[in-house]
Amino acid sequence: MIDDDVLERVLAGAVRTGADFAEVYAEDKASTSAGLDDGRIEQVTSGRDRGAGIRVIAGETTGFAYTSDLTESGLARAADAAASAASSGGGGVRTVALTKSAPHRPNTVVHLPDAIAKARKVELLQRMDDAARDSGPEIVQVSAGYGDSSKRTLVANTDGVHVDDEVVRTLLRISVVADGDTGMQTGFQSMGHTVGFEIFDTVDVEALARDAARQAITKLRARPAPSGAVPVVIKNGSGGVLFHEACGHGLEADHIQKDASVYAGKVGQLVASPLVTLVDDGTMPGEWGTLGFDDEGHITQRNVLIEDGVLTDYMWDYLRARKEGRPQSGNGRRQSYQHLPMVRMTNTFVLDGPSEPDDIISSTANGVYVAKLGGGSVNTATGDFVFGMTEAYMIENGEITEPLREGNLIGNGPQVLKDIDMLGNDFAMGNPGTCGKDGQGVPVGDGQPTLRVTAMTIGGTAA
Repeated sequence: MIDDDVLERVLAGAVRTGADFAEVYAEDKASTSAGLDDGRIEQVTSGRDRGAGIRVIAGETTGFAYTSDLTESGLARAADAAASAASSGGGGVRTVALTKSAPHRPNTVVHLPDAIAKARKVELLQRMDDAARDSGPEIVQVSAGYGDSSKRTLVANTDGVHVDDEVVRTLLRISVVADGDTGMQTGFQSMGHTVGFEIFDTVDVEALARDAARQAITKLRARPAPSGAVPVVIKNGSGGVLFHEACGHGLEADHIQKDASVYAGKVGQLVASPLVTLVDDGTMPGEWGTLGFDDEGHITQRNVLIEDGVLTDYMWDYLRARKEGRPQSGNGRRQSYQHLPMVRMTNTFVLDGPSEPDDIISSTANGVYVAKLGGGSVNTATGDFVFGMTEAYMIENGEITEPLREGNLIGNGPQVLKDIDMLGNDFAMGNPGTCGKDGQGVPVGDGQPTLRVTAMTIGGTAA
């Protein structure tokens, strides 16, 4: 996207007034999306966006500017603006020598989505619509969406970093509404991976649609969820979002340095059940949060955050690692070239435990089985959270029985970690997600094996 000699001159100009550090982040992103609603294709769109963000750091001050003009003059103007915002004076000349890193490609892409005819992408939505409606006369509404993107990125900075990366993402989702005597109920499924169109050689899109329809139809006969504290079993792959929100954000170094996390100052301490090992890994082939380099040019890696219940480390970006004099962890991420990077998760998950999933259920006399969690929120300072249960069932006498209407799962992240008393051996990743933080959204993955928490509060409506 930008010649090496241009990058060197722009970076040298950005620090000529005495700044400590300057960085160029450039991207070129092409994307396609299609939507279906009520049996009709509502929209098919394609877009392209390219530009660069320039960050300059002087002492504790950061200046940032972005531009869609990738000429040398356009980049120089953005660099001047960022340097002016961060300027600490001092003058002088600084030479910047860049050393290009070898490619790091965790993912293999066979068929680039932008080489696939839009008609084939639309056909996927029509197939899902047919499969969902064929699931039963109760299905009254179907909406589905397809999306793909191919993003090339480049990062260069005055520390000599010079990397480029390419990430291809392909996404499919479906939402279904069923109508019955108890009113309308919804079901949802999605699939997303950092691979090309070849994913549809292995993914059964009709099965995805039928599962969304099954959820909606099943909830037509659901009973009100109980209220109060009960044992909760969470299905594999469906509860990773709980650990992402309730624990993962509290392990991001910006929250730690602000003393806005319950995990601040607890490295080396037992913070979870000894069964729990929590990992953030940006290198997992094909997963939604995977990338070769983070958005600050640091190679992604596997970071063990909690091992056998003991807090081992936090996640780090450039600014926080620089302040503490320690290595980065590959967790500097940004939504686009128009945004500053910050410390963020990639793929966050709990490793397998020793138990058979069936044994976890059979050993639970009475409780709630959560097959799918919805959206939630967390207070990182306290760890308190609330999540929606979009698919849940009663456990009675060690068996999964009646479906429950949607309710809330309420708890405290640190306490839930300590209260996990059974962990399955059936690890699975969950649905693709978008993590929002400080107004920015980035793709993330999460997952976990089947597990049991000794007690969590259910916010249901049953008396």
